[in-house]
Amino acid sequence: MRATRITNSLLIAMAVVVIFIYGKNLIIPFVIALFFWFLIKEIRDLVNKVPFIKNKIPNMVLNLFGTLLIFAILGGVVQILAVNIKQLSSSLPEYQKNMQDIAAYFNTTFNIDLVARAKEFLGDYEYTSFLKGLFNSLTDLFGKAFLIIIYTLFLLLEEPFFSSKIHAIYSKQENFEEVDVILKQIDKSIGRYISIKTLVSLSTGILSYIALLFIGIDAPLFWAFLIFLMNYIPTIGSLIATIFPAVFAMLQFGEVMPGVWTLIIVGAIQLIMGNYIDPKLTGDSLNVSPLVVILGLAFWGATWGIIGMILSVPISVMIITIFSKIPATRSIAIILSKRGNV
Repeated sequence: MRATRITNSLLIAMAVVVIFIYGKNLIIPFVIALFFWFLIKEIRDLVNKVPFIKNKIPNMVLNLFGTLLIFAILGGVVQILAVNIKQLSSSLPEYQKNMQDIAAYFNTTFNIDLVARAKEFLGDYEYTSFLKGLFNSLTDLFGKAFLIIIYTLFLLLEEPFFSSKIHAIYSKQENFEEVDVILKQIDKSIGRYISIKTLVSLSTGILSYIALLFIGIDAPLFWAFLIFLMNYIPTIGSLIATIFPAVFAMLQFGEVMPGVWTLIIVGAIQLIMGNYIDPKLTGDSLNVSPLVVILGLAFWGATWGIIGMILSVPISVMIITIFSKIPATRSIAIILSKRGNV
């Protein structure tokens, strides 16, 4: 009996993974819409805390305000990013020439042939294709914007009926209250994580934008947006967000020092925000084991790419919260938690 249960669980898990992989073009926009839904709810709750507004404006109006605010900001960012990306694309030949100058500098100063070493490591890899691939990934994400908006609107329309539907499913008051507690805990944990992470990432992006503007790097808004986006990815995100603009600074100026200054300044911003500000704001509220964070990062990254890496922590929080309330899976929640206290 136990063996049959384990086999069925494994088959269900495999089926879910297959659905996630082959249905990602439909599932990812929906998950991003959930992300926006949580943000809209956080904006709504924040507005309701204002003394002269509290509970005086209907939720429908606040939802509309939050939706328009988020998508207006995104629309403006997309327009500016399009100009920045066009600027970068037109300058790619110049950057490639500067890369040759940097290689010559290292060859002369340190007797290191960077081009030969890079070719040994990367083969015939076309250097400029990396940036083009990055641009194409962002373009593909923005191309799904209409579907994301539709999903978000329907989630907002369905929200008032969630409680009554759950109550209809669980007619007994005890069962309904238990499920309602789980849903509220998931809502609070994920909403708190998304709002704090967005605030920290936005602050990091703004400070990095000012630093990159001061250094004189081309398209600073593009790199600031990339830093903002990468900060959602645990552990390796901040590292990538620091190295990319530093390498690009060397490619742009054809010198090493601009890259070093970018690495120092942007790295210092990442260090302060990631190691001091972020932990003070989040505290231990997430209750996710660091090992689970890394494993989740690897799994969701392999399944959904960059978007999966960004969403790996919220998904882990949801799994731990749900499993902790089900007696049969409580032991799994304890293993996945940070200190075993669920």
